[in-house]
Amino acid sequence: MKISILLPFKENFSPNYPGAVSIFLKGTINHSKYNKNIIVFGNTNFKKKLIKNYINLDFKKFFLKSNTKSYLGKFIEEENRIKSNLIEIHNRPDYINAIYKENKNLVLYLHNNPQDMRGSYTVNNKLNLLKKTKKIIFNSKWTKNQFIYGLKKKDYLNKLKVIYQSTDKKKVSLKNKKKLIIFVGRLNKSKGYDIFGNAVIKILDKYKDWKSIVIGDEPREKIVFKHKNLHIFGFQKHKKVLNWFLKSQIAVVCSRWNEPFGRTALEASSRGCAVIISKRGGLTEAAPYSIKINNLTVNSVKLAIEKLIKNDLLRIKLQKQSYKNFYLTNGYISKKIDNYRDKIIKF
Repeated sequence: MKISILLPFKENFSPNYPGAVSIFLKGTINHSKYNKNIIVFGNTNFKKKLIKNYINLDFKKFFLKSNTKSYLGKFIEEENRIKSNLIEIHNRPDYINAIYKENKNLVLYLHNNPQDMRGSYTVNNKLNLLKKTKKIIFNSKWTKNQFIYGLKKKDYLNKLKVIYQSTDKKKVSLKNKKKLIIFVGRLNKSKGYDIFGNAVIKILDKYKDWKSIVIGDEPREKIVFKHKNLHIFGFQKHKKVLNWFLKSQIAVVCSRWNEPFGRTALEASSRGCAVIISKRGGLTEAAPYSIKINNLTVNSVKLAIEKLIKNDLLRIKLQKQSYKNFYLTNGYISKKIDNYRDKIIKF
């Protein structure tokens, strides 16, 4: 079976600033029984790629010409040469129409709210996608529910599937964890960084033996916090981020927006952190064993962190529950993906 995977235009399939889609693909492709027959297509300026089986779709960019059309045109050229049995398109429902003309075995992955994406806004858009795809895969039940809004069950019966994101599972020693509170993500208001920063400063003032680690950046929005026990590292490679989760006791994911899933919460859980989340989007699916905040404020985040600091039994209980019940490994999810591939392409 030949499988082509098409990334969104400008997705960095590289260790340099990889998105959640790229990290997910790297993990699952490496565990797939079809890994030698999978080619990932994308467009990035970075030389180093996450896997070897990658083709960069290079083309000349013109001021008045659509880069997306050129990108799709280049991909179709490659497909006419390769002739894949199956094409998986990630997070771009508006790519479907052009590619459907060349190959009818299409699977669409939606990693964001479909109601916010070109090509899946309306009921007619959704019906078109259902007609032209073999499967539509969602990264959470929340994302799926956004898609089926306005549809009848008969419209999508057996076409939709939820496949969560995944990561590896490492041995965790809770005894070796430090008194660290960690925040990972874009340092903007959408991710609730302003709320976290104001809350954690109050915590660090009160609990002198605790420290906080912040990993991430945001060139478009400047939110600055300073404290002797607050360490802001900026962007870090994915492996280093996972190592910080191993060391940290408490992880905070306090997004304002509806996270379609929440990879940070998933990874923190896999490394045995006591996780605090805002009850937004699919975050409760990413970290079911967590403290969930309904009314997101500086004070509610502060109180949640303080509760875990003061109550050792609760903190350790959540850490153990997160780690013990974590099952969304790359190997497990890769088998789910290969199962639907087998059903679509029967040899």
